[in-house]
Amino acid sequence: MSKQRVRDGCLALAAITVIMMAGALSTASTGEPALKLVQTIELQGKAGKLDHLVVDAKGQRLFLANKVNNTLDIVDLKGAGKLAKQVSGQAGAQGLAYAVDLDRVYVALGTGGFCNIFDCSTPDYKLLETVKFQDDADNVRYNPKTHRVYVAHAENSLGVIDAKTFEVKADIKLPGPAEGFQLETARPRLYLCSPATGEVLLIDTDKNAVVTRYPIKSGGGHHAIALDEANKRIFIGCRKDKDREPVLVVMDTESGKEVATVPIPGDNDDVYYDAKRKRLYASCGEGFVVVIQQDSADSYKLVEKMATVKDAKTSFYDPEAGKLYLAVPRQAGKKGPEIHVYQAP
Repeated sequence: MSKQRVRDGCLALAAITVIMMAGALSTASTGEPALKLVQTIELQGKAGKLDHLVVDAKGQRLFLANKVNNTLDIVDLKGAGKLAKQVSGQAGAQGLAYAVDLDRVYVALGTGGFCNIFDCSTPDYKLLETVKFQDDADNVRYNPKTHRVYVAHAENSLGVIDAKTFEVKADIKLPGPAEGFQLETARPRLYLCSPATGEVLLIDTDKNAVVTRYPIKSGGGHHAIALDEANKRIFIGCRKDKDREPVLVVMDTESGKEVATVPIPGDNDDVYYDAKRKRLYASCGEGFVVVIQQDSADSYKLVEKMATVKDAKTSFYDPEAGKLYLAVPRQAGKKGPEIHVYQAP
């Protein structure tokens, strides 16, 4: 056999190898998406930014703080999904919490600092009580173990309401305005974003007091936070802040040490940890939802960046159904805002 024929054969084999490798890479890159848009639910209302949402998985309902419309929107998630009711008079609606054991929804209003409490077992969603704080009531969380509702509000405070009696049990003073926060289920701990001071505040919910302050070094302008209790990690969504780019900061809950960062799009407002799939979902007002894979407690990588709509930054993740619900402001040519539903495999 001539040297030329051997050389030609080697080149052909190399070419086949390159094609096979390229095919394998192409298959990997076009595999099953981390999130798939499976449903669009039409709402009613004018153009403008929406705020937080929460899902009642048992009752198959979604509650949305339709801020620009001054309404609490109730969406029936059964079947094709539809807007079931709008409760008017919710001026500057921002934060929501749903108590499944009481079948009540707690709605924080930016205008006036009110927290309205509605009975979800009644067809008209009867208003049970209005709790008044100083001003600008925003994020809300519910602890089913203690039946306490936590409401961030001005000036620099976190109100604590008895979910059953509506009594204000405490008003925790903070070093700066509060943004997103999360409660542990096993310990009396609450982690709260304090962007003005550049910290995550650790609050003892038995003492109703700030006990530790963790400074954030790798990012700023943080509004969203999620929790991985098993690995003792908190995930902090940081927006563009001065000369620092938007990132997701991973922090040890015991020491406050930053163990990892992942670049994300700007204007993040919600982030969720999916313990079953070891993934994080972050909705960003720049017009993207990103999916981040957790390889270990200290190792993370961006696996998907999905284009959505500008200012669609609030969302809710239902871990049992594996569904992410994204609030989408009204677009040109549409009759109202929409809820986009994404399914995780």
